[in-house]
Amino acid sequence: MEVDSVSLPLATPLSTAAGTIDRRDGFLVDLENPPGIGEAMPLPGWTESLEDCREVLETTKSVVRKRGLDAALDELDPSETPAARHGLDLAIADRRAREACQPLAASLGRSPSRSVPVNATVGDAAPEQTAERATAAIDSGFETVKLKVGARSIAEDVSRVRAVRDAIGPRPAIRVDANAVWTLPEARRAIEELATLDVSYVEQPLATDDLEGHAALRNRGVEIALDESLLDHTLDDILTAEAADVLILKPMAVGGVRRARTLAVTAREHGVDPVVTTTIDGVVARTAAVHLAASLGVDRACGLATADRLADDIAPDPAPVCSGRVRVPEGPGIGVQLDSDQ
Repeated sequence: MEVDSVSLPLATPLSTAAGTIDRRDGFLVDLENPPGIGEAMPLPGWTESLEDCREVLETTKSVVRKRGLDAALDELDPSETPAARHGLDLAIADRRAREACQPLAASLGRSPSRSVPVNATVGDAAPEQTAERATAAIDSGFETVKLKVGARSIAEDVSRVRAVRDAIGPRPAIRVDANAVWTLPEARRAIEELATLDVSYVEQPLATDDLEGHAALRNRGVEIALDESLLDHTLDDILTAEAADVLILKPMAVGGVRRARTLAVTAREHGVDPVVTTTIDGVVARTAAVHLAASLGVDRACGLATADRLADDIAPDPAPVCSGRVRVPEGPGIGVQLDSDQ
């Protein structure tokens, strides 16, 4: 097992709860004889720090030499060092899929989808500009657009959503992401307005620890999707509270593609739909997330159209977005071709 540093500049700065970042720094986990690759790309606010990830991966190399890959993976706590665990877990999964001469999606689940629908993120802008961005996305083949809300007043955000609905018509799906900034009364007021505009779901409307509040927002005409709440609660907590209609799964943040799949399957068994997205990862992790979504047969648009957020990447993208969908690579493993593989 080798661990190599990677640093990917962003096309535009990314605002997070932990501050603004202009590049994604992380590690490639490289297994040899037989090969397998993984990516550990920590993101402040979602995973462990870069230094903690580096330290854990270096320690893991020693455990792999002494006790093997599976023992090393078992020692990595997905709640403490999810990015490091994701890197090793993905490298193992990639190796096993290559050994079986299967795409990763087929290795993860039976009869995977051949392509995955994805949403276009049109962000936060004035109504006219937001509508223009949404229209451009729909014209290029996307069937779902996602707006950021919460930085403005509820009235302003509703006006933005109304402008988008008027521009794109009744068929395309609109979803909004509040990033946990609303109070319960604000969320109720917003959802009442958004329901009239046929918004499919609102993502993380309340603080991450307020499962009771999220449960109270359900069945009001707009579905409730939880994302950041998975950082503070177990899936069992969320399901017991009946706090979500949709679960947003970021493999890097939950400790691996295979763990994300287990969470998705369990959520579905309880009537909660999974949606797969990323933490603005490199091509290895991003493509693996496409395989994950395909293995689940996800029919809701996933948040995987993120390659354009990076100014540079680890390797060529084998799964570009085309007409609002991403085709799953058909070769063995993840399907990403690194220079070292050639």
